[in-house]
Amino acid sequence: MIGNIIDILENSVIVKLTIDITTQANLVNIHVVFEDGEKKIVGEIMNIGIDTAKISIVGEIIGNRFLPGVTKKPSFKSTIRIITMDELALILGDQQIKNNDQIYLGKSTVYNNYRINIGVNSFFSNHFAILGNTGSGKSFTVSRLLQNIFTSNSYLPVNANIFIFDAYGEYTNAFSKISEISPALNYKVYTTNVLNPDGELFKIPLWLLGIDDIALLLEASDPAQLSIIEKGLKLVPILKNSTSENDDNAEVTKLRNDIVARALLDILRSGKDSSKLRDQIIAILTTYQTKELNLESKIVQPGYVRTLRQCLYIDKSGKMQEMELVVDFISSFIVEGLEIPEPKGNIPYTLKDLELALDFALISEGILKSDKVFDYANVLSVRLHSLINSEYATFFEYDTMIDRQSYIAKLLTTNSGAKAQIVNFNINYVNDRMAKSITKIISKMVFDFAANNKERGKIPFHIIIEEAHRYVQSDHDEQLLGYNIFNRITKEGRKYGVLLGLITQRPSELSDTCISQCSNFIILRTLHPKDLAYIKEMVPNMSEELITQLKTLQPGNAMAFGSAFKVPVSVVIDKPDPEPLSNNSDISRIWYGEK
Repeated sequence: MIGNIIDILENSVIVKLTIDITTQANLVNIHVVFEDGEKKIVGEIMNIGIDTAKISIVGEIIGNRFLPGVTKKPSFKSTIRIITMDELALILGDQQIKNNDQIYLGKSTVYNNYRINIGVNSFFSNHFAILGNTGSGKSFTVSRLLQNIFTSNSYLPVNANIFIFDAYGEYTNAFSKISEISPALNYKVYTTNVLNPDGELFKIPLWLLGIDDIALLLEASDPAQLSIIEKGLKLVPILKNSTSENDDNAEVTKLRNDIVARALLDILRSGKDSSKLRDQIIAILTTYQTKELNLESKIVQPGYVRTLRQCLYIDKSGKMQEMELVVDFISSFIVEGLEIPEPKGNIPYTLKDLELALDFALISEGILKSDKVFDYANVLSVRLHSLINSEYATFFEYDTMIDRQSYIAKLLTTNSGAKAQIVNFNINYVNDRMAKSITKIISKMVFDFAANNKERGKIPFHIIIEEAHRYVQSDHDEQLLGYNIFNRITKEGRKYGVLLGLITQRPSELSDTCISQCSNFIILRTLHPKDLAYIKEMVPNMSEELITQLKTLQPGNAMAFGSAFKVPVSVVIDKPDPEPLSNNSDISRIWYGEK
């Protein structure tokens, strides 16, 4: 017996110690049992003085089970003792792994290197977050956690599908040895380094992207832009067929002529002065001319033939004398009831093809006759043109026709044809905007694939995002698209087998929805007051004492809690092998040379 209860508070008790604390090992964070007959209440010593201790209630032992939570409180007559090892096993779990439903996490920092194992389902069937300041050991923790999946027991997770979005290229080496465990285990790296690829260059078929994906890629900000993107995507497979050897395709020709003609008629009927009308018509037909409808098209009248350009002549009074003739000629290309068919996604196309289609969509929306339309629509064209002329265009140069299911399967297949369990997308070489687009587009593609799978949840995917605060944000997607893909995954992904792992040093910048849906947390040293306050508000079972502990954790030490843990656990994570490339720059060696 270590003492007597002198005060019972809301979720804790104050104990008057009857032992000489100066002769004891450190008792902080040790568990104790309040025993009263058959009732066993479990507490954890949070603070201790020379003669008193504050103990938080964490649960109850009933028979051979530990039930976490505070439903009962000890009585003043309870005897108080240190927990036994058998009782501790009920709380922290058995130190020995006996089946494929457990993996090793790390060692307890409180109980003399007691091995902490976690249930595969209780941890990896839920969204999780790993939080901590720079230098606290996040990369080591992620690497060791995933390495343990393959090394903790004799079972091989051959059907795992783990996608890592690697913000700094830290993990490119961390999983390179899993194939040494078994030929059935493989690791694949995609790089975004266009100039000097250090792996297979990331590429995605443009035709697999939908309206929302293109909107993210072009940084659309106005919902009105979505209709332009939608029309462009409908046009691109049709215009793609209008190649030099296929210019006689009647339907394509009709469609192109119809779009240009409608844009020209809108301008002619806009009420602007004749010189502006002429200039805009010439501008359109210089860029978007067709074989039949262009500035050199012949307009035949009884007794003479003139080109359309000649008919745009402005006389001395500032009038276009042949206005009616021009309107009639252009109107002859309008085809009433002509509808643009929905794209089937079976025609490959390039960014250049998309640019042409988007340009046609823009003029059909009246970009040249309305300043308002120009303001919100032209920016899409400008951004697409910039993308085409950037090195990032390489990511969308896909040579062979492929559907979505086959593309996802290819992502998970090595060059030798083997199944890869971990796929690393090294997005270190692109700017934040492109990295965010890639992360969202691939995540959405995986979610849509899983959601449409007839056997729901049969093919689980884990999407792990490093520096998640840069990509998993409360941005404008909700207003633009009606949803944020990461919010959707955290709210709906579990039932489809799509789970999110968020790795970040700034949890306060994450989407509130996403962090609130995480069921398990591994938190390393955290110092920023805003982040600590956020963790306290958003993370369940986070007491003031635990917040204080987070400030003083050593690198590699963490507090772990959630559905995979019966109580919060203080654990030290073993060093990964191989290590991620996350070491700090050796300033002394660089400044003063090799020692």
